[in-house]
Amino acid sequence: MEKYGQKSGWRRLKRGQEDWKIAEYAYRLIGLITNIYIRQKRKMSFRKVNIVILVLAVALFLLVLHHNFLGLSSLLRNEVSDSGIVGLQPVDFIPNAPQQAVDGRQEEIPVVIAASEDRLGGAIAAINSIQHNTRSNVIFYIVTLNSTADHLRSWLSSSTLKSIRYKIVNFDTKLLEGKVKKDPDEGESIKPLTFARFYLPILVPGAKKAIYMDDDVIVQGDILALYNTPLKPGHAAAFSEDCDSTSTKVVIRGAGNQYNYIGYLDYKKERIRKLSMKASTCSFNPGVFVANLTEWKKQNITNQLEKWMKLNVEEGLYSRTLAGSITTPPLLIVFYQQHSTIDPMWNVRHLGSSAGKRYSPQFVKAAKLLHWNGHFKPWGRTASYTDVWEKWYIPDPTGKFSLIRRHVEISNIK
Repeated sequence: MEKYGQKSGWRRLKRGQEDWKIAEYAYRLIGLITNIYIRQKRKMSFRKVNIVILVLAVALFLLVLHHNFLGLSSLLRNEVSDSGIVGLQPVDFIPNAPQQAVDGRQEEIPVVIAASEDRLGGAIAAINSIQHNTRSNVIFYIVTLNSTADHLRSWLSSSTLKSIRYKIVNFDTKLLEGKVKKDPDEGESIKPLTFARFYLPILVPGAKKAIYMDDDVIVQGDILALYNTPLKPGHAAAFSEDCDSTSTKVVIRGAGNQYNYIGYLDYKKERIRKLSMKASTCSFNPGVFVANLTEWKKQNITNQLEKWMKLNVEEGLYSRTLAGSITTPPLLIVFYQQHSTIDPMWNVRHLGSSAGKRYSPQFVKAAKLLHWNGHFKPWGRTASYTDVWEKWYIPDPTGKFSLIRRHVEISNIK
């Protein structure tokens, strides 16, 4: 994956101001040297001396101006080949961008979202909802494949999304070689982008902290509150636990093993038993989480996750009746009793299952983040509260992605 640590435009402008100060000092130095020369030699008239000083100052000024112009021009030419980053929209040249977004003193909030071709509308709606509900300095890292990059770029250039700051990151599928089963019965296992969350330090280099979220979400609160989730010392991530989540208490009764470790891991396997993890331990949902990337790198979390992916390919360590995403088991192992928790209202889920219909409109309205995890997606026919999702959806200008609607559902949220 190509490196993409380019500086933002405001830093380049700041460097230009520093260069101007250098020019001013140089001008003064030239004047001082000239005065010394005059006192010593008295061979040039004052008028000629001033002309020489003026010419030298103008020449120096033009050099500095040319230097900064080249820097800003290179920032504008931010298109990179599809082998790596393919776009960073420079906020300094977006006239409609909110003032807070160009304030270099405000901390950047990296938000990572995977965007596959068949679910691209979901990522667009999620981004739109985040952008409209915050005044913070958010930069989106949109992870996709080369074949989707052009489609995504054209969608992001629509009028509603022109003010967002983003990078499109190509996910290198070679990272998954030898780590994922090619089992046709496990369709999700061959979708590479679902594993992007394992590689956050690579996707967001230089950041100390980041938010990851799936593409089937809508954010109704200020993303800054989620970003400020406190993580305990030594914890590399904060998740929403299944057993204690508000959505689970409201929706699910007698759910059996699908919210415990035994629902994800095969406890008949000796390697799993040797870990001494209680089978009744509450699982967590990896669709939305906050990561401390400094701690993540310190603990080599990515390497640990890859280790368990490889072992599963060799030994089949995951439960045969997997309760959720295939990305969950290795995360459960690596973060066993070593993770913090996010406010459960920041991951109100099950809207992608029949259970989501049990939510009251008032509860849905109060949620900070709505998650359509499950078989039914909000761009399809049978998901719950699709009208809430659809108000954030932006139609595809290319016409490739379209909503599937059987009838109009009204949630009557006021």
